[in-house]
Amino acid sequence: MASISARRLGKELTEIRNEGCPVGITLVKADDFETWWFTIEVMGESLYKDEKYTLQFRFDSSYPISSPAVQFVVVDGHTSPIHPVGHFFYIFEPLFIHLKHVYSNGHICASILGNEWSPVLSVVAVCVTIQSMLASCKKKERPIDNDRYVRNAPDNPKKTRFHYDDDTV
Repeated sequence: MASISARRLGKELTEIRNEGCPVGITLVKADDFETWWFTIEVMGESLYKDEKYTLQFRFDSSYPISSPAVQFVVVDGHTSPIHPVGHFFYIFEPLFIHLKHVYSNGHICASILGNEWSPVLSVVAVCVTIQSMLASCKKKERPIDNDRYVRNAPDNPKKTRFHYDDDTV
């Protein structure tokens, strides 16, 4: 019998293959139920017009109860978008970051991937949310603590405890 995670991912993948993705989002690779890759483009007038980014989704056996680990791919010539953050604080052990958005290592600080995750959300819904986040951006800049965070960040962005409070960007 297939696990809940495998059944759910199988259903989502079938829907993507049968119905396609929303405009600007393309499934690149989904060979298994552990790692999927998508490209994402912001459509229309935006600071990110004509730019394409690659998102990596990593799933554990508790998906969809727990969120996937989602980050922009920053290898083989791929980069992460430059996206600003709000106010922040940084405390060592455990790691707390008070901010929002995208680090140069591809980690995304967004509540939908953390404390606002819901099992009713899908991979495509996450892609659309990130696409919308980029579309609404008013200024391209890295988080103030980008270098410090990237130096100390875990490989898996889910292991960072972000604190979310900036809904204005």
